[in-house]
Amino acid sequence: MPTFDIREHGATGDGTTNDAAAIQSAIDAAHAGGGGTVLVPAGATFLTGSIELRSNVELHVERGAVLAGSGDPAAYTARLEVGALSAGVVNAENDSALALITANGATNIAITGAGRIDGAGRAFIAEDLGTIYRCPNQRPFTVFLIGCTRVTIRDVLFTDAALWCVRLSGCEDVVIHAITIDSDLKYPNADGIDLDRCRRVRISDCEISCGDDAISLKTCEEFPDLGPTEDITITNCTLQSTSSAVVVGVDAIADIRNVVVSNCVIRSSHRGLAVNLGQEGNFENILFSDCIVETRHFDRGWWGHGEPIYVNVGAWHDAVGRLRNVRFRNILCRSENGAYIGS
Repeated sequence: MPTFDIREHGATGDGTTNDAAAIQSAIDAAHAGGGGTVLVPAGATFLTGSIELRSNVELHVERGAVLAGSGDPAAYTARLEVGALSAGVVNAENDSALALITANGATNIAITGAGRIDGAGRAFIAEDLGTIYRCPNQRPFTVFLIGCTRVTIRDVLFTDAALWCVRLSGCEDVVIHAITIDSDLKYPNADGIDLDRCRRVRISDCEISCGDDAISLKTCEEFPDLGPTEDITITNCTLQSTSSAVVVGVDAIADIRNVVVSNCVIRSSHRGLAVNLGQEGNFENILFSDCIVETRHFDRGWWGHGEPIYVNVGAWHDAVGRLRNVRFRNILCRSENGAYIGS
């Protein structure tokens, strides 16, 4: 498979010039040639705004390379028209979401390498309130893929996410393996991995530390035609969150089913393993097994109160779906609160 070095397409790597046009040129050339690897080479920091992956293209961030998101909202030219986002973070002028790396309807794409992708979250802090930051509404997702098939995200280090770090909506046949997400624990809405209306996803051997939910399964209202979330496995991960380490539900108006979470270690989190059904979706066949969970109470401004296990069914509005076939097995907990099951 041919390699397309972004320097050969004009990227400067000086850390101050916006190299988005050069990176996009390399991506487009790889796609036009039938596929290839777009190389972000070691030894430099490449500042960028929005870039869009295309079918049969692998974005490879080499060990020692940094792909750094811009701190300027105007650099994020990918304005995804999604209406009122569940996260509540949109451009108020046109209900669009910003994204650093995106793709829409692409097939056979990948983000790989042992380099670093920086989400520029520090540039989107309005005020430090002590236990949480106050942030502007307009801030970028680090990765936001919509309706993509055969997706691989592997080995990359993601730092300083400004919003949900890796968001997949309506994606199928996904492998997320051995990535690290290291975000500020005081940053709100900066989830680690969000699976929204996705199917056949395997998350394994990941290290995630972030302020909001580390791994969250959803069926958000802004994509009503993209189906349920189902056939998800999460295993061998180490997680830390100022909210929930793993949560099934919240922002879920359609079904979530066939989920297995196993062999995970959760440390110093506000809530451990959670199933939270508050809208019209039906949840079923959810298994948690062989996990170590350590939780503590941080602050009421975050999700959770130190519960190692949390299961709740309660209508947020007028109606709520049905929950069935949820199992917890071999869960070792050390916590500042008890397990909660309620409705």
